[in-house]
Amino acid sequence: MVKEVLAQARLLATVKDAGQQQLLEFFCQAAVATWTARLRDGVSPKDCGSDFVAAASLYALAAFSETDPMTNLEQIQLGDMTLRPGSGNAAAECLRNQADMMMLPYCVDRFSCWGV
Repeated sequence: MVKEVLAQARLLATVKDAGQQQLLEFFCQAAVATWTARLRDGVSPKDCGSDFVAAASLYALAAFSETDPMTNLEQIQLGDMTLRPGSGNAAAECLRNQADMMMLPYCVDRFSCWGV
């Protein structure tokens, strides 16, 4: 399953060198493990079909994009060269939200309510 996720992630990611390739592979492995752990009892990654591969690749891409300091900038100034990191990565959050929506039917409900 990791190979499928990595193949899809490679279609969307810009990998510049061998180090980034290894990092993307690591994030794909982590995403597969994360989504497998979140599945309801009796549901396997294969039961989810292409939704599992797509969601895991989006999660891996979100993590991968957060390792690039240039994607998380709030301000760039050319005179006196000011680079200021932003407080969050909206693109990465969007990728995670899309993955969550795709996998919602297959995962354990994370909402719980306790009586008062």
